[in-house]
Amino acid sequence: MEPTQGNGEVNVEPLAMTVVADQTTGGLPECRLRRVAQYVHDNLHRELRLAELSGLVHMSPYHFARLFKQSTGVSPHRFLVQRRIEQARALLEARTLPIAEIARSVGFRTPSHFTTTFRRVTGITPSVYRSAGEAEPTKAISAPIFSAGSLCGRVEYGHKEMKSDGPFSTRR
Repeated sequence: MEPTQGNGEVNVEPLAMTVVADQTTGGLPECRLRRVAQYVHDNLHRELRLAELSGLVHMSPYHFARLFKQSTGVSPHRFLVQRRIEQARALLEARTLPIAEIARSVGFRTPSHFTTTFRRVTGITPSVYRSAGEAEPTKAISAPIFSAGSLCGRVEYGHKEMKSDGPFSTRR
């Protein structure tokens, strides 16, 4: 039975945590996964290395990467890139900073690398994403996210339909 709120809406938060608990069987323990996710969130602005993340949970880089992927479904690097793009999307929607400054604030060394990565993940460039925010999006694409708070869910990426092979497709 699904828990409901007073207004009749279904509260999916506890259900989402149950799914994550099932996914982490044999993977990274949930408390360690949360610790890494929070550390990534707090340090998006700088370079993060696998050895640094694995050191947080007292594991070898290889063992950590294997368990992390088993728990989340994505590699630590892909997780980091997803978090950076997620934060960049929020900053682009706010329209207060130039794109080059947004790129630096989410951990990209150059605006060019940021633009290339943003387009690979979302299917559109940061400037198109920012200007499309003025218009009502007709279709959205989505990809799994794993935040420090919930460790599962979905996030909307861009304003066009996603190809069948996911947000990291090499198709253009």
